[in-house]
Amino acid sequence: MFTLCVVLIILASVVLAFVVLIQNSKGGGLASNFASSNQVMGVRKTADVLEKTTWGLAAGIMILCFVCAFLSKSEYNSIHGSTNTQVEQTTDAAEE
Repeated sequence: MFTLCVVLIILASVVLAFVVLIQNSKGGGLASNFASSNQVMGVRKTADVLEKTTWGLAAGIMILCFVCAFLSKSEYNSIHGSTNTQVEQTTDAAEE
């Protein structure tokens, strides 16, 4: 599950980089190719779709990072056991 999450983060990052490179910093980018105002997806619509895609991918990457952190913590605890038992063992040994 952890590996799947990491692969999804990498894929989303590559797509996000592509979407950001399509956009123009001045508001043109891919949208500047649609100069006619009577098109189905005009200049404004294309810019809105690209902006929403950018925000969606960024939010998705953030959520996937939180999921990976949670999964790695639970995997670590399942492999190494609870840290509380190790602390209790060392304090019992020190008292004797």
